[in-house]
Amino acid sequence: MNLDFSSVLPSFPFILKGIVVTIQIALLSGVLGFVFGIILSLFKISNIKLLGWFADAYTSIFRGTPLVLQLMIIYFGSPQVLGYQIDPFTAAVVSFALNSTAYISEIIRGGILAVDKGQSEAAMALGVPYRSMMLNIVLPQAIKNILPSLMNEFITLTKESAIVTTIGVMDIMRRAYQVGADKFRFIEPLLLAGVIYYLIVMALTLIGKLVERSMRKSD
Repeated sequence: MNLDFSSVLPSFPFILKGIVVTIQIALLSGVLGFVFGIILSLFKISNIKLLGWFADAYTSIFRGTPLVLQLMIIYFGSPQVLGYQIDPFTAAVVSFALNSTAYISEIIRGGILAVDKGQSEAAMALGVPYRSMMLNIVLPQAIKNILPSLMNEFITLTKESAIVTTIGVMDIMRRAYQVGADKFRFIEPLLLAGVIYYLIVMALTLIGKLVERSMRKSD
């Protein structure tokens, strides 16, 4: 195998700059997906059938179609639907947030259902409003139980963000590809990009374990 990193190492700082873009996309879409995921999970367990049907249909569509397809529809379809072109970064955040909402809503729904029903029944017997019960009693316990799954979803989101290179977002992968095209050597910059993604994932995994350990100690 003819590998020569000497020609691409000077461009390594250029690839590293993509870390900021990658983290921004993952963080923004992760936060939005978490917020909307909570709302969607409440729709799923609601007694209002219309909300349940909407939540199930939403989850079915976004889990049943490829993320790259959703990204391209939002980016390339925006001029036809909205009358103007959404910038690549915004399209990436929107598509990832919408997709993440479907998965996170299922995680949160499972966490809510895993909480002992006796606690919610006791709260209702004491006259605690439904909203206060969910926000102060059920959801905090559910989130503690599903924290590893949520962290895993964020890690997956970080790795999958590499597909934004298809719409020209200057993330790690796009920069590595540009270096490869400039140097006519693709394996070396792509391997460097792989090392960067791996280190990011390892760092996120460590942070997740520390947060989980801290929450366990607070019990």
